[in-house]
Amino acid sequence: MKTKLDGIIPVMITPFTPANRIDWRGYEALIEWYIDNGAQALFAVCQSSEMQHLSLDERRDLARFTVERVAGRVPVVASGHVSDTRAGQREELAAVAATGVDGLVLVTNRLAGLEEGAEAFRARVEDLLAVLPPDLPLGLYECPAPFRRLLGDEEIAYCAGSGRFTFLKDVSCDLGVVRRRLELVRGTPLGINNANAAIAWPAMQAGASGFCGVMLNFHPDLYRWLQDHGAAHPELAEDLATFLVMAAMSEAFGYPKLAKHYHVRRGTFACDASRAVPFDIHERYWALDTILDRMDHGADRFRRRIAAAQAKGKSAA
Repeated sequence: MKTKLDGIIPVMITPFTPANRIDWRGYEALIEWYIDNGAQALFAVCQSSEMQHLSLDERRDLARFTVERVAGRVPVVASGHVSDTRAGQREELAAVAATGVDGLVLVTNRLAGLEEGAEAFRARVEDLLAVLPPDLPLGLYECPAPFRRLLGDEEIAYCAGSGRFTFLKDVSCDLGVVRRRLELVRGTPLGINNANAAIAWPAMQAGASGFCGVMLNFHPDLYRWLQDHGAAHPELAEDLATFLVMAAMSEAFGYPKLAKHYHVRRGTFACDASRAVPFDIHERYWALDTILDRMDHGADRFRRRIAAAQAKGKSAA
């Protein structure tokens, strides 16, 4: 089992059938698409998966299906941590933990409220640690729904020092905060994995352990190249990072349904139904297909530039 969960970690979407059931064949195709396009781990049963709109059985089945189909090729982490009550949280986390995931992710807004401090947070964490498998790596997720609760420095230091946590999906969207957190966890198993595209490249440069944002549902290969090769090609990396920031502004146009529509266009699966976004995104957000066309066009132009840079590097060697 991997000690640290790092690198390019897509937050997985959940395809549904027109009858509003999970499209398992489409989901399997999506898993292969993520892996083929550079994913180094997969985050199943998260907000992008519409976990607040899934039954506990569906959350458990999604996690298990992902583990089975991935078959050890990359680590799989999952959450599904949505209940308000301690008993509910124990039940749902135990159900997901039993699916064989490589890491179980706790949602910070389920661990303490906005007005509650480090003492309440620590009490809830310790309550859950007492019932979770002691050898299962844990993660933390500053999920923005139903509200965003960022971890305080004391809370991060506690989790890092416990030795149980290997992954924080950072949703601060603030490079200064990411840098401070990197110092707080230095020398511990806890890695800081940024989720915000606007700071993806500088966060990587600062030492963040990868990227775990929604735009990995569109062009994960470009983020993977940026992470792995950007430092060797600084000018191209800066241009690519700017494109990725601009492309990420499309998230406001009905995500995660937008990502589902993108995959319907690609042929990954057949239906863009969403429980979280039940309305017609084309009626509310105009020119969506043109935006996606231009996004794909820009992504392909960067792929050609990357290929040319790699070919030049090989010839020079």
